Amino acid sequence: MENAVLITIGDEILSGNTVDTNSNFIATELKNIGIKVSQIFTISDEIDTIKKTIQSAFEVGNLIITTGGLGPTRDDKTKKAIAEFFNDEIALDEVTFDHLKNYMEKRGRLEILERNREQAFVPTKSKVFQNHFGTAPCMMMEQDGKLLFSLPGVPYEVKPLIKDQIVPYLQEKFSLHYISTRIVSVVGIPESILADMIEDWELALPKNLALSYLPVGTRVKLRLTATGENETILQQQLEEEIQKLLPLIKDNVIATSEDKIEKILAEILTERKLTISTAESCTGGELAKMITSVSGSSKYFLGGMIAYATEKKIDILKVKKETVEEFTVVSEQVASEMAKGCQKLFNTNISLSTTGVAGPGKGEDGKDVGTVFYTIRVDEKEVTSKLYMPHLERLDFMNFVSQKIIQDLVGILINN
Repeated sequence: MENAVLITIGDEILSGNTVDTNSNFIATELKNIGIKVSQIFTISDEIDTIKKTIQSAFEVGNLIITTGGLGPTRDDKTKKAIAEFFNDEIALDEVTFDHLKNYMEKRGRLEILERNREQAFVPTKSKVFQNHFGTAPCMMMEQDGKLLFSLPGVPYEVKPLIKDQIVPYLQEKFSLHYISTRIVSVVGIPESILADMIEDWELALPKNLALSYLPVGTRVKLRLTATGENETILQQQLEEEIQKLLPLIKDNVIATSEDKIEKILAEILTERKLTISTAESCTGGELAKMITSVSGSSKYFLGGMIAYATEKKIDILKVKKETVEEFTVVSEQVASEMAKGCQKLFNTNISLSTTGVAGPGKGEDGKDVGTVFYTIRVDEKEVTSKLYMPHLERLDFMNFVSQKIIQDLVGILINN
């Protein structure tokens, strides 16, 4: 069992109203046990479409996982499509109904048990994995050594079903290879130039190792993936190859393990026992959100504020009114004074500030959309920079700028 295909079912995904986070999660969990996802389909909740997609999926892989399309009503097309595909019938499963009854009873919802009774009807050939966080069970069908798992679509139901039941089942049923991954984060080198610099090293990689280039803003993540039967040996192999790589690009490497820039920062701040605060305008709290998304961030993040209005920059962060009048609110001078005021307000080692125009309209001082000044202040030293990203939409702009600021801060801390 090496190839899997994921099928996301539901018009809400196709319409763009709902983001498919399940596929990303499932693909990651499968990768960790040595199963590669070859294709991902997103389809409508129609019986013929579901059956045709299952057929296409089995031509590609021997494991299919579907999410979505399972509901409490009789017009549940996913369940019907699966039963028809496997020449099966749907019938009440007493074990599943008892589980459903207990689930409803614990939540004080027995009055709606009969309305959800249809959830306990499953294909007679299926193996049922009970859902402890919702009403729709997971059903597994097997044919000619190939498996299909049908899951509900709610992410908080999908995750425990995958982690606690399906992954252990697959590990027990099949002899799976391990897949180990390491990320090397590189800054300051364009992807094309980086590829030239490490070409000889890349060509000399062992056959069981693969390299991917993953650009994120102005950072390039080099993802090394090793496949084999012994996880310890794979990790040693990855470390050996990374040690061969480092002399080629060492000055531009900011991390060799963690993936997300905010986690890289977290390791540095925790190790050095440094504290940090934020004063944001155009990023609207995205910077603080990224920093605090890491577990344990309360050890180093003391606080932040969104000083959106100019008067709040003056009243709370003590930006001089004269500075705003002379240089405008979107300026390096204001960014600098915001950072200094923030550092004093929260009494932190480090402070970060942003002032700019996220769009879609121009700023109150006439600055173009996509203009941003940001200051990184570490103790008494500070660096103020300017970015101009007019092509980015508002939310993408906020995220890109926040990523870039944290990346710059990591670089400063590493080199000092």
